Amino acid sequence: MTQPVESTLQSFVLLRLGERRFAVAAVQISELVSPSRIFRFPHRTPKLEGVILRRGRIVPVCDVAEKLLGQAVTSRRFYLIALRHYGDKSEWVALPVTGDCELIAAEMTRAAEADAPHVAGWISHNGEVLEVLNLDELTPGAEVVGAHTPVLVPEVRP
Repeated sequence: MTQPVESTLQSFVLLRLGERRFAVAAVQISELVSPSRIFRFPHRTPKLEGVILRRGRIVPVCDVAEKLLGQAVTSRRFYLIALRHYGDKSEWVALPVTGDCELIAAEMTRAAEADAPHVAGWISHNGEVLEVLNLDELTPGAEVVGAHTPVLVPEVRP
C-alpha cells in the first residue's frame, strides 16, 4: 500500500495534453510561453522534436504526448519550460501542451513499483486522479540531448 509523501500540501502545475491532464511539481517549472519558432534538425532521438531559443538559451523540445497518450498531438497552445535533472546537473526542456495550465496545491501519493518509470506519483484534484510526471525519466538524458543539439550560430555576411 502506498502512503502520502508528506502530510503537507505541495504545489503542482497541471498541464493538458489532448484530452488528458497531468501534473508536474511546481518547483521544476520555469515558465509557460507561447509557441515560438522551432528549429528542427536531423537526429535519431525520437523524444526530441527540435529546439527553441528562449532567453538566449537553446532549449530542447521534448514531445512527450506520444509516450503519454499513445499518439502525437499536432496543435500546441504553450510550451511549459521545465527543469530536468541529470545527476548533479540540470537543463531546461520545453514540453508542448495543448491547453491551459493551472497551479494547484495537493498531497502526492508516491508511485508504486508497478507504475511506469515516468510516474513520480499521483494526486487527486476535483475528483480526478492525475499522474505526477517524473521528467527525468520522461525526457531524454543530457548525453542524448547534448549529442544531438546543434550549436546555432548566426549567419554572418560580409
